[in-house]
Amino acid sequence: MARGRPRLAGPLAAAALPLGFLAVFFLWPVAAIIRLGIGPGVTRALTAGRTWDLVAFTLGQAAAATAIALVAGLPVAFLLARTSVRGNGFVRAVVMVPFVLPTVVVGLAFRALLPSAGVLAIVLANAFFNVAVVARTVAGLWSHVDRRAEDAARALGASRVRTFLAVTLPALRPAIGSAAAVVFLFCATSFGVVLMLGGGEYGTLETEIYLRTVQLFDLPGAAALSLLQVVAVVAVLVAGALVRRRSTALRLRGRADTARRPSGGEWVVVAAAYAVVAALLVPVATLVARSFESGLDGYRALAGRGYRGSLDVTGWQAVVNSLRAATDATLIALVLGTLACVALVSLGRARIRPGIVESVDTALMLPLGVSAVTVGFGYLVTLDALPGDLRTSAALVPLAQALVVTPLVIRMLLPVLRSIDDRLRQAAATLGASPWRVWREVDVPLAARSFLGATAFGYVVALGEFGATSFLARPDSATLPVVIGRLVGRPGELNNQMAYAGCALLMLVTIAAVVIVDRLRVGSVGEF
Repeated sequence: MARGRPRLAGPLAAAALPLGFLAVFFLWPVAAIIRLGIGPGVTRALTAGRTWDLVAFTLGQAAAATAIALVAGLPVAFLLARTSVRGNGFVRAVVMVPFVLPTVVVGLAFRALLPSAGVLAIVLANAFFNVAVVARTVAGLWSHVDRRAEDAARALGASRVRTFLAVTLPALRPAIGSAAAVVFLFCATSFGVVLMLGGGEYGTLETEIYLRTVQLFDLPGAAALSLLQVVAVVAVLVAGALVRRRSTALRLRGRADTARRPSGGEWVVVAAAYAVVAALLVPVATLVARSFESGLDGYRALAGRGYRGSLDVTGWQAVVNSLRAATDATLIALVLGTLACVALVSLGRARIRPGIVESVDTALMLPLGVSAVTVGFGYLVTLDALPGDLRTSAALVPLAQALVVTPLVIRMLLPVLRSIDDRLRQAAATLGASPWRVWREVDVPLAARSFLGATAFGYVVALGEFGATSFLARPDSATLPVVIGRLVGRPGELNNQMAYAGCALLMLVTIAAVVIVDRLRVGSVGEF
């Protein structure tokens, strides 16, 4: 037993920082809001028929949007991970653009495209946002899966479909399970989309929490709904953990497979991927076209402070604020996410009970599924107790964004690190390599592509974060999504034109960020 303790000291130390961050910046604020609201109103909220209608609609639309995002995202993941086709860099950038757009603006785009679709518009808009999650997460593992087992199945007479179902799909199950869990959580907590497309007829737990907290000041009712939301989140994360626990059929054995030109039936999948990309471009093109309806008036006004100085910052200052906050948030999330992955993988190798490891993993995912309204108000209630009163600090925005980005970094890195063949590590250790050198020489090269992919993904998520930022950003540090959200809520054609111009600017910044990270991957291992 004594010999086993040093092996656990490192993983436990690595887990301490992300878990401490979670406790201070998530559990404490959320617990404070729930404690303030607990009272007789909780019972009334839980026994109301409307509450359970909200639960049913929240889960139903999230499940439907998740299914659509999975079906649409898998062909794109294949295109990015396994093929060498001109234009793949463009595809990587395009699939990220929807994810960074403020939800309220996408709601407006889908309302223009599907004015009377109702539930269908909500489901499609949520799926539109999350194709990137599926494509990026699954491609990260798919690019590393050894082709030899697939080639052997084909040589034995299996069709491409049967080879995929029997060989490739089991290997991708951890990444698909991770992506599905994250997408479901995003769809279940969708705010702007439901607010814009629900038309007062459809609502989710998220929109109801916002209504009761901000407009009705019904903290007991909001607390009850937050509790229901947490229960639903935990259930989804536990289901995702059970999927991830299933062992993969293929392991990472070394260098990632080189992408190659599609052959035969693979062109059908490539065509499907390009069809998905084309569908993603329709709402994007609608937003860009709307930004030019009045020529360049919206862009000119955005370069200043809007109509009669209605904005606290210029559009360019908002871009700088967004880039600065996203950079800080991404750096924080990469440190926390990497430490968490190292801890989870190391604890798994140390033969710790799987239930304990998965419990830690589930806890780290909780911020994805709890209302940004609850977290934001929790910060205002609790953080004055910390030195320096972070409630008035510019550091609060990147800290809140890092809370959302860190679980995404974990979900992208963890499946790859867990799938690395242990025999590679054992061989390195047999040759005298220390545990640190084994990580440096084996794990880091194999996970390098996924790490850069997580960097790009996390960065654009932070760029587009709207929920918590809208509550926490100071007037002089408003980010571009916050400015866009404020403009959408104001009357006047010029404000609308400025909002659409801001969306076009945000898309341009997103594409630039993805392209820059794409360039950093040149010469790296793999093809993610």
